Amino acid sequence: MEDFRFQNKTDIRFGKHHIDEELHDAVAQFGDKVLLTYGGGSIKKSGLYDRVIKALADFKVVELSGIAPNPKIDSVREGQKLTKEHDIDVILSVGGGSVLDASKVIASAKFYDGDAWDLVADRGAKSRANIDQLPVVDILTLSATGSEMNSGSVISNPDLNIKLGTNGPNTPAVSFLDPQLTYSVSKWQTAAGSFDVFSHLTEQYFDRATANDVTSGLIEGMMRSVIKWAPVALAEPDNYDARANLMWGATMALNGIARSGTKNGWTVHPIEHELSAYYDITHGVGLGILTPRWMKRALSTETQARFARYGREVWYLTGDDDQDVAQRAIQATYDWIKSLGIPMTLAGVDINSDDKFEEMAEEAVRIGNLDHNGGYVNLTVDDVVALYQASMTTTDFE
Repeated sequence: MEDFRFQNKTDIRFGKHHIDEELHDAVAQFGDKVLLTYGGGSIKKSGLYDRVIKALADFKVVELSGIAPNPKIDSVREGQKLTKEHDIDVILSVGGGSVLDASKVIASAKFYDGDAWDLVADRGAKSRANIDQLPVVDILTLSATGSEMNSGSVISNPDLNIKLGTNGPNTPAVSFLDPQLTYSVSKWQTAAGSFDVFSHLTEQYFDRATANDVTSGLIEGMMRSVIKWAPVALAEPDNYDARANLMWGATMALNGIARSGTKNGWTVHPIEHELSAYYDITHGVGLGILTPRWMKRALSTETQARFARYGREVWYLTGDDDQDVAQRAIQATYDWIKSLGIPMTLAGVDINSDDKFEEMAEEAVRIGNLDHNGGYVNLTVDDVVALYQASMTTTDFE
């Protein structure tokens, strides 16, 4: 178990009644000039927009709409401009993780005079660490990224075919988590979000730290919860218990607790970020396609005990042969992802050519430091290209 520090200051308001009763005061504590950020028209169709505007009736509200999935740097640049022009006091993010990711970088960009991409390009190591950040309040409408209780953001720059994570100085100040707001989320986004949560857990579970049993047990329990409740949410979109467990699971998976005592960085995320950067596919779907292939690549005599524990504790598999249990656990993972309706090949998301795989793999290895103990197992550029190529077919699983 490795040394670690943990602190999280986000005020969580979870449940059915907090928004109408508490949103006004949660925002007012920071000032009266609000930048309201959101995506498309879904919050207007659902009535959430009207509820928010009513709560903000005595505030000076400036709106930034149209923040897209895989949020683009242009939205951040526009938000930076608005925060400066209107001397914004607080940002209210209404939507999923993409809106919130953009909002957190905008919150730093108000205090930066250069191009907002600078705040992403160095991944927050210097630029965002040395400037202030506006408080961010959010109302979450999608369970996936965990952005509501962490300081991270992932931003795309289509002009450069780059998608990068960056960390700011603060987590959101207040996060409103009402599972009812996720009832209208489509099956596609519910499946993608559920696997995004699961992937966050696997990235932290398959780790080279030893004797980290407390964290491992927590992650195993959260994995079992996602496996149980994701199919229920797909079959019964307005099942409160399913939506509540997925929402809280998404938050807990990436608020810092699940990484406590871990050692290495992540692997599948930087590999998938290249798919999203080049092809703008749904992040959770890309992760679902890649993860079982990565598991097969990562399985070896050195790692089979960890994969066998995963099989026994998460999938309830039995047997004394670790290699056999590990292989069955990987197949069970693949079968479950497929059962969610996620296409299990890159062709299923309209990626039919391997002509970009080499440059994508080079960037993934560089950003993730994958060939120098950056992840659970070392991966070369050729290894990552092979993962992409293996994801073109289902030969190894069906």
